[in-house]
Amino acid sequence: MNRQEEKSQVADTPLSEHDIQNLIRMELARIGIPVYRANVGKVRTTDGRYFDTGLPKGFPDLFGFRLDGQIFFIEVKNQKGKVRPEQELFIRRARQQGALAGVARSVDDALKIVRGSK
Repeated sequence: MNRQEEKSQVADTPLSEHDIQNLIRMELARIGIPVYRANVGKVRTTDGRYFDTGLPKGFPDLFGFRLDGQIFFIEVKNQKGKVRPEQELFIRRARQQGALAGVARSVDDALKIVRGSK
């Protein structure tokens, strides 16, 4: 897949958030910008207990640093995905602290966030 694709390889099937996230990661890596995927959720341990990953609710899917050191946070959604209140709050607070943060539904959206134009 290239970064211009808005449909998956199955005709007329919208890209999943996972697909969009991977396209964003590949494009940022291609242009030399470090980006990290935040794995969040709960994991069941072998003794049956649940372990929370420890990231706060609303923490975005991707984060990284531009080459000038500016931090950015990207919440990835597909065309139908809805931003949860916790995600909106994280984005708002991150921006208040000087971070670049936003919701990306495409590679172009992500690039705008990283460039500070969205």
